[in-house]
Amino acid sequence: MTISTCGSGALVPVAARGKHLVVDIHCHLGIPAADAIVRAAGTVSTAAISQFTSAKTSEVNCAMFASMGRTLNTVDTRIADMDRLGIDLQALSPSPGQYHYHADPETGRAAAQAVNDGIAEAVAGNPDRFVGMGTVPLQDVGMAVTELRRCVRELDLRGVEISSNVNGVDLHDPRFKPFWAAAEELGLLVFLHPLGFTHGQRMSEYYFNNLIGNPLESTLAVGHLIFGGVLDRFPGLKICVAHGGGYLPGYWGRMDHGWRARADCSEHCLHEPSSYLRQLYFDTLVFDPDQLASLVRTHGADRLCLGSDYPFDMAEPDPVGFHAQLSEDDQAKILGSNAASLLGLTRSEA
Repeated sequence: MTISTCGSGALVPVAARGKHLVVDIHCHLGIPAADAIVRAAGTVSTAAISQFTSAKTSEVNCAMFASMGRTLNTVDTRIADMDRLGIDLQALSPSPGQYHYHADPETGRAAAQAVNDGIAEAVAGNPDRFVGMGTVPLQDVGMAVTELRRCVRELDLRGVEISSNVNGVDLHDPRFKPFWAAAEELGLLVFLHPLGFTHGQRMSEYYFNNLIGNPLESTLAVGHLIFGGVLDRFPGLKICVAHGGGYLPGYWGRMDHGWRARADCSEHCLHEPSSYLRQLYFDTLVFDPDQLASLVRTHGADRLCLGSDYPFDMAEPDPVGFHAQLSEDDQAKILGSNAASLLGLTRSEA
């Protein structure tokens, strides 16, 4: 049985400062205490985003993190930035580098707990401007499910962010069934955010492991959830995919044809693959107005949520203005009401 709202079940009132409620579903908060736990254990990251990186990209990344470190790791300047950008509420999710799936399970659990406690603390300090999403140590699914329940029942986090694979194991693998079952049972939003492409030997230059690799990882992850039968087994899942859902929203016809033509494509997938895309939500971090219009046309405004990727350099610089070409009704849904429904929020008077 799916619970309609998360945590305590209480709706969180959110004030709209403009015409529409604006909720940013894709923005990150780093928790340094979690990294300290992993460093103390002597664990070295195997994340794909760092494995396949040229010297020039590493140089640029170092400069980026040096300039935005305080912004990423604290809430000191966030509210001023949110006011400048027209954001009423940020759904804080972990910095993707803090999945720490590479760590041993006990270290991973401790790091995840530190991240979740830190995000819950940030929300508690500004409950009218932030809502929280946590992380779980998916290298040990039993521990992940236990932490998932703690996120909801003790910390009142409204979602959990996961990567597109766990140490190279795809998300349809049977070992993850208990996680998907618990997420469906709890009615918890799962925000799927990749961290580079796992086989990025040809993507090390020009930041391709992010520019091309991240959307490709999302494409593979969604493909595995569909073809692997996860969305059939757990139809009540609430999943939002970062970066506009990857490449599938623009090229699902080839999947549908393969499903119709080949037995190996339809073995675990009951319906045409494209039909499952309407079970998913996508953020609108696609940067191009024509691509945004295409998402609205093909998947509907009721399945899209504003996402900015604050505070990284790959963030949309004008997240509200980017949607200005859309109808007022579509703007109302995408800017805030869809995310409000997913996260258990309700609009209040400013």
